[in-house]
Amino acid sequence: MSLDLWIALGGLFAGVVVGLTGMGGAAIVTPMLIFIFGVPAPVVVSTDLVSAAAMKPVGAAVHLRRQTPHLRIVFWLCVGSIPGVIVGSLLFAQIAGVSNGEELLRNFVGVALLVSVAFSVMRLRLKWFKNTDPTGRLFLTNQRRAVVGGVGLIVGILVGITSVGSGTLIAASLIFLFPTMYPSRLVGTDLVQAVPMLIVGALVHWGVGEVDLTVLVSLLIGQLPGVWLGARISSRYNGQALRLLLLVLIGAAGLALVGVPPIYVALLTVGGSLIIGVPIMRQTIADRAQERAAQKAYHETLDG
Repeated sequence: MSLDLWIALGGLFAGVVVGLTGMGGAAIVTPMLIFIFGVPAPVVVSTDLVSAAAMKPVGAAVHLRRQTPHLRIVFWLCVGSIPGVIVGSLLFAQIAGVSNGEELLRNFVGVALLVSVAFSVMRLRLKWFKNTDPTGRLFLTNQRRAVVGGVGLIVGILVGITSVGSGTLIAASLIFLFPTMYPSRLVGTDLVQAVPMLIVGALVHWGVGEVDLTVLVSLLIGQLPGVWLGARISSRYNGQALRLLLLVLIGAAGLALVGVPPIYVALLTVGGSLIIGVPIMRQTIADRAQERAAQKAYHETLDG
């Protein structure tokens, strides 16, 4: 099987996971391309950014039709994120051009992955959504506009350098800033704000970076149907267990990229997978036993 087909299958997996769990695609695709397919980090960052710029508008268009995004928040995020991603992309070019640029970019990507994992854990634990929001209005004071713009600026710089964080960091920040925002509105706002930032970042990276068109096309061939399939599956499975397992794997990839010895990365991966996987397996076995007992009781009732 050719490398292009393997990358397409990897893109399919990443797309399904994104559609199923809502986790950022770059946090999955970036370490996958670096570790599994051996693509140089500078090429991965630029190619992944262009890929994300092609994918995000699809989901954003759906939310715009449903009128879920808070467009004022989108605007103030973009005020910071668009110049931020330009600055980050230019910094990326400077880092990639030095003699140890490959190592530096791997470290930056590793740090971005670890930060994304930390924010994702906080996001999973926060229970601040209110059940009712009759007006749907969120008031933006001047101070809050400045904070929202500052968040956009920081995330834009990070995305420009690493391609990681356009979804995870913004979503977690919005939970802190607007705890009464509906989850559907949060997702819609997050998706729509990412589109102009990623498009601008992709254009800059196309000029200053190195986009591998073969890898890009292979990724999109897998990712586009994968996102659709994952979204379909999400209506029957909430993806919570898979999301936790992926956080362990992404965290392990981040540690490996920043230079943590492989033995510790392996121990973390195995230990974390067991801590999460064993209770899931036990619950699955218990559920199946309960289902079999219910079926047996039902048949005994019929026989009686």
